[in-house]
Amino acid sequence: MRHRFRRLAFSAALLLLACTACQRQPDGNTTTTTQPPPGAERPAQAVTQLTRHLRDNDLAAFARDAVPPAVHAQLETAWREGRTRWPLDELPLGERIPQLLATLSKPGSETSLRADFNRQFAHADAELKSTAATLGLFTAQYVRNEGDFSESEREHYSQLIVAATRWAQAAPLSDPERAKTAIPLLAATARKTGLSTEADFARLGMQDSLRRLTEFSRACKQVLTSYGLDIDAGLDTLDASLQSQTGDTAQIRMRYHFAGQPIDAVVGVERIDGRWYVSDFLRHAKAAIAATAPPPAAGTAKTSG
Repeated sequence: MRHRFRRLAFSAALLLLACTACQRQPDGNTTTTTQPPPGAERPAQAVTQLTRHLRDNDLAAFARDAVPPAVHAQLETAWREGRTRWPLDELPLGERIPQLLATLSKPGSETSLRADFNRQFAHADAELKSTAATLGLFTAQYVRNEGDFSESEREHYSQLIVAATRWAQAAPLSDPERAKTAIPLLAATARKTGLSTEADFARLGMQDSLRRLTEFSRACKQVLTSYGLDIDAGLDTLDASLQSQTGDTAQIRMRYHFAGQPIDAVVGVERIDGRWYVSDFLRHAKAAIAATAPPPAAGTAKTSG
């Protein structure tokens, strides 16, 4: 059961990646324009701007506008040194994205993953619903009581977990026909990213890596929609309003729908050099810069001679 629980968690991560791992393709216009400074002009725009980038499939722009330029430059360095994968770290199980892309990019992954699905999940409706409930309960408890979350994050994420759990319990996750379509699509687009190892992420750097996630992100959204979770439709409902402001800090109320459920949360924003940023994203970004590189994975250490 523990092995199957881990595999379902990995599958859940695959489905949830599309919540935020998105980026816009270039429009081909080569006209030089003046780029507005990073960040937002007004407090509520710090929320609506980043949401628009996600809706427009532009994670590179999200990374640019979520932090001041000096922090962005430090993140680029930390990314190349393998110390962070921010802003992917903001995703549910976002640290698994390199592993996910590696698995999907392997030659013949379509056949092996489909066989694995048919063996473990096909038509296993009752078991998948039960496991989804268990995952939701475990994750909700973790977010409420552990981890490096602010109070606003705990409140916000708890609502998302409840909505995601309800969706997972009702979604046709065990349908082999949907899996037959989804797996080849995700595998093909994963290979196109050229991001199959941690070394690829480091070599290409943060901005180029984020740009290369475009098609894969869109494919994830397409898969999610086929299972009844329309991410873009939810993002389109966002309403962000100023609740209070004291000097260079403010509280923004954000209301939108996720998986058909209403989400109502308050997030903090702060002003730096005249531009507004979401405080939690900025805090996580600074923590990512301060992090040390993880040890090499087993089997990757260099040998002498």
